[in-house]
Amino acid sequence: MKFLISPAKTLDLTSEPSLPLSSLPQLTQESQLLIKTLSNYSPADIASLMKLSDKLATLNVERYQAWQENHTSDNSRPAIYTFMGDVYTGLDAYSLNEEDMQYAQQNLRILSGLYGLLKPLDLMQAYRLEMGTKLTNPRGSNLYQFWGDIIVDKLNQELDEGELLVNLASNEYFKAVNKKKLTTPLVSPNFLDEKNGQFKVISFYAKKARGLMARYLIENRCQTLEELKAFDLAGYRYDADRSTADVPVFVRPESAQPNK
Repeated sequence: MKFLISPAKTLDLTSEPSLPLSSLPQLTQESQLLIKTLSNYSPADIASLMKLSDKLATLNVERYQAWQENHTSDNSRPAIYTFMGDVYTGLDAYSLNEEDMQYAQQNLRILSGLYGLLKPLDLMQAYRLEMGTKLTNPRGSNLYQFWGDIIVDKLNQELDEGELLVNLASNEYFKAVNKKKLTTPLVSPNFLDEKNGQFKVISFYAKKARGLMARYLIENRCQTLEELKAFDLAGYRYDADRSTADVPVFVRPESAQPNK
């Protein structure tokens, strides 16, 4: 079983990784093409393109200009220890032991606007480039056209015949995977929380739940859909009535939500 998560806009560039392990990203030649394009943009251009404040736009222009294709421990950090946000709060990578981290390295993948596809321990440099950015580039007018089939081809190389792929990424990021070319089964879990008697997707909770499920799949070495359906962290339970063959649904009553 392989599973996908999204990256995050917020980065941790200072905390010491809990394990001294790293690997090299595999698609940096592609990343370099994007950096070359981004390096032509002024802070004002980036602020407009990405809807950022002047301060954030200037910071990221500086990052593009400092970016190097050669990734080392001096200029980079492992991705899993760098991305922050709700998904990564749920995953809590800093508390994974070495055995679990090595399993994650084999089976967890992070989609990225700049790097395409990252393993957890792949070194990355600070950047801001969301997959939905309408960045004109050598291959088209957006990042979906830039990445084309590169990401799905990479996944197909890594997936064993019949191995389940679990999509825990956002729609914005998973859209960069050409589903029609996937050679193995795909499921996309959905997480619903009760609010005023109705079960619905609540973004903050759903993001954290995706990270929790990624951790659950790592710690339990899940291989099958039935094992995935046993996910029960933070008050979520599988709901067969709301589920379909490729969208297993997990629900949580209001009474089980934090601060309830």
